[in-house]
Amino acid sequence: MKLHPADSIAVIFCAQRTDMDHEAYAAAAAVMSNLAAEQTGYLGQDSSRSEDGLGITVSYWKDDAAAKAWRDHPVHSAIREQGRGKWYESYTLHVARIERSYAWAKSGIGEKSGIEENSMPYG
Repeated sequence: MKLHPADSIAVIFCAQRTDMDHEAYAAAAAVMSNLAAEQTGYLGQDSSRSEDGLGITVSYWKDDAAAKAWRDHPVHSAIREQGRGKWYESYTLHVARIERSYAWAKSGIGEKSGIEENSMPYG
């Protein structure tokens, strides 16, 4: 996991999958992930999927313009329409501005740990 700068944008995509065409979905998801990584302003992504098909992907963007450019990318738009047609029962999408970012990780023997913060100053 990576910290993202304060004032960057998080696009939170929560989707319930259908049971249709898992191989084509996996291929499309790989295309989307690789294509997003090539876009100006892309900062990374986190994602997870449960066994019952509920998935959450959070993509991070330098600013709102970069997130909107990704939304409007023609390949993204085409794959999104395929998803609506066969791969998703439903989904929600939320766009949020990151104000603070924290990270913690176990760092080996003795469970030495640390907290790192990336935040925008107040005041």
